[in-house]
Amino acid sequence: MPVKPFETILYEKLEPFFSNYNFVLLADKKQFRKVTPTGFQNVIFTVTPYQNETWLEVNIGCRNNQVEQIAQQFIGNTRDYWPDSNTLVISIGKFNDAKYFRYKIFNENDLDDTCEIVKEFLEQRGFPFLNDSDNLVALNNIFNVHLSKPCKYLYNQLHRSYKGIITARLTHDKHFLDLSNKHRDTLRNIGASPDELLTFERLLSFLLYHSVN
Repeated sequence: MPVKPFETILYEKLEPFFSNYNFVLLADKKQFRKVTPTGFQNVIFTVTPYQNETWLEVNIGCRNNQVEQIAQQFIGNTRDYWPDSNTLVISIGKFNDAKYFRYKIFNENDLDDTCEIVKEFLEQRGFPFLNDSDNLVALNNIFNVHLSKPCKYLYNQLHRSYKGIITARLTHDKHFLDLSNKHRDTLRNIGASPDELLTFERLLSFLLYHSVN
């Protein structure tokens, strides 16, 4: 089935479920989104036709406005993207430690089964995770507690260091300066370019010498 008709059927099947949780469909952004006091939560659908089947990937994410309003000035995304950026984003497969997992759908019965599986995951694990993770304290822990390991809740580890130091500053983390050094080392270890390292230093200066409420 072509992508557009498949997406239309998918969204129609899922909209009543998401409506019960106050998510609204943003079809042009391929997601259901719920506005929260701190930003938003979203569930994003990526549809890929493959031979005689359709592959579906589902990502869950959240945005913290305070973090993103600072981070997007330094990350380098176009301004048009800034209002839609996620602070955390992870696929259901990666969340379940199956990094390259996709739902494979041959027919509408498969799609019905997949929708039920997705809904069950969201109710049991996805929504609780998002509800627990979209505040600054939780984000600071996610980004900064286990610095020796990659953060599974972001695809770009460079962004992890940028957002990690932002959350440390916004939460007045007493280890801010030590975390700055550790993130700098992490960026070097993952092969950040000279421009990216310079951008990190600019971000540090911004955080150190501008008032954070």
